[in-house]
Amino acid sequence: MTIITRQEYQAEERRRLQSRAAFSDESRGRERELTPDAYRTDFQRDRDRIIHCKAFRRLSHKTQVFLAPEGDHYRTRLTHTLEVSQIARSIARALRLNEDLTEAVSLGHDLGHTPFGHTGEDALNDALASLGEGYPGAPTRFRHNRQSLRIIEHLEYDGQGLNLTWEVRDGILGHTGDHVPGTLEGQIVRIADRIAYVNHDIDDAIRGGVLSADELPKGPCEVLGYTHGQRIKTMVDDMIAASAESDEIRMSEPVWDAMMELRQYLFDHVYFSDRAKAEEPKAYRVVQTLFDHFLHHPEDMSPDACPGDESQLVRCVVDYVAGMTDRFAIREFERLFIPQKWLV
Repeated sequence: MTIITRQEYQAEERRRLQSRAAFSDESRGRERELTPDAYRTDFQRDRDRIIHCKAFRRLSHKTQVFLAPEGDHYRTRLTHTLEVSQIARSIARALRLNEDLTEAVSLGHDLGHTPFGHTGEDALNDALASLGEGYPGAPTRFRHNRQSLRIIEHLEYDGQGLNLTWEVRDGILGHTGDHVPGTLEGQIVRIADRIAYVNHDIDDAIRGGVLSADELPKGPCEVLGYTHGQRIKTMVDDMIAASAESDEIRMSEPVWDAMMELRQYLFDHVYFSDRAKAEEPKAYRVVQTLFDHFLHHPEDMSPDACPGDESQLVRCVVDYVAGMTDRFAIREFERLFIPQKWLV
């Protein structure tokens, strides 16, 4: 039986990957140096660190779109993350880019999501906006991509952070918003994220009776396909072909436009539908009520939630509430605000 060492794998990267790939032996490094691993490259090591961290495990109990769904087959943040990883890795492999870096960015991109999906994010943003002038130095906005980076750099490992490479951190920060990743691998994840959620949110909406397959707009379906598998294959194949031809990460214009039309359809008919939003006001109140309570009663947070620096109190409360799973947020709300039964 033979083994492959880190140095041999790095040499294999040089033979296998295209010149614009991110090579693991040319990483811009970590904030704190580590002794190189005998068998794993830096990007493989980063992937493993993400998988083993607490924030990654919590994704299994965080909402994707539908709050507290009854069925076993609806997506969570964890299953969404795994689907993004699969799509992104397939594209990176075909383009001869670094699959390990692509996987690490994919697995870490949503670590900072709040409980109850974007409803929780909206609740925290509004809570921060209403603070006024009594909390100098407090954050003014919450963005899940920046919170993902904060988890990686400051919150995991008892405040030490995961100490990941620059390329992984840059890709996670740039998976959404104005910051475009500096690596092609990070740019793949940025689009793969959309491919994944556009397709699986349609799948979940059909499963939940929010829409039926024949209600989807005909135009984009004629371009992309009429089934879940057809649409993903079309988008992935097109992205590989278009990127290879243009030497940048992109889709062809017809496929991109069709995907974005489907995305807009989801906003109009799923994300803002009465059924999908039915429980959102309750979830919003849970998050805002917990934030306000812990801000005024920090002693009710977990003992390790805040280091005791009062100037960082708002930041600590944001970290604590944002890190909750849906079910833990509900349990905390019940513990603090729902009367307990008398045992007589």
